[in-house]
Amino acid sequence: MEIKLDNALTVITNKLSSWLEALIDLIPNMVLSLIILVLFIFLAKMGGKLFDKIFRKTSTNEVLRNLFSTILYYTIIGFGLFIILGVLGLEKALTSALAGVGIIGLALGFAFQDIAANFVSGIILAFRRPFQVGEVVEIKDIMGRIQRTNLRVTVVETFQGQEVYIPNKDVLQSSIYNYSILGKRRVDLAVGISYGDDLQKVENLVSDAISNMEGVIDQDNMIFDYYEFGSSSINFYIRFWVKYPDQPGFLSMRHKAVKLIKKTFDENNITIPFPIRTLDFGIKGGQKLSEMPISITRGSENGESNGES
Repeated sequence: MEIKLDNALTVITNKLSSWLEALIDLIPNMVLSLIILVLFIFLAKMGGKLFDKIFRKTSTNEVLRNLFSTILYYTIIGFGLFIILGVLGLEKALTSALAGVGIIGLALGFAFQDIAANFVSGIILAFRRPFQVGEVVEIKDIMGRIQRTNLRVTVVETFQGQEVYIPNKDVLQSSIYNYSILGKRRVDLAVGISYGDDLQKVENLVSDAISNMEGVIDQDNMIFDYYEFGSSSINFYIRFWVKYPDQPGFLSMRHKAVKLIKKTFDENNITIPFPIRTLDFGIKGGQKLSEMPISITRGSENGESNGES
């Protein structure tokens, strides 16, 4: 029993001694690895600052700058870690780690493909820049002002007071209507007048009134066009341009135009007719109203009634 115990102690002692010798042999490599780590951390910081300085001279896109600065920093750090593993003689561990990362990455790619798609879409939007923060846009039938955007979602504040979070993938795949980029917007206003009014007179009155309205721009591009013989009116469009700082300003200009046209018509005896319906009883199989007998019922004194036609 004592012999077996002595043998076990000998094995343990020899193992510890071999580990200690290996540790002593690794001390120079560990010191070198520490120096390499400090060096690459310094390089990563300097590289990030240099990239940030260069990028600021070429673009003001903060999202894109932060993204590439972070990617550059961790790329340099990762490269340094690979070198350190090689210095420490852990190539096999490095190979196993890379294989494990590949398998895990493949599994996560399937599980989080939507997140990855939004991330990539966010990068593309950061490059393309179809809108800026504060601009009025319409995306997927959602109209509002851009509040912020990141690498996952675009946040739009609607004019009804809600914040809508639109995934970047949907933003990239949808039509984007930017109402602020040109700084102006056209108002298309439909109006109807009676068949008895002078069409040329109406055109002149409306065109002059809208042209002289405060806030209207590009008067030469204003369009007046009759487009329809309606059931009770001749209908036309007046299309004019206004400055577009925001949606309330657009609605205010349309509101003023309606009031101005109504006032102009009242002052010049122009009629905006009510809908008129004509009833015709002469359809095939029926009877004309003029040919229908009219029955009048009168009450007699004794409560009996006689019909006369």
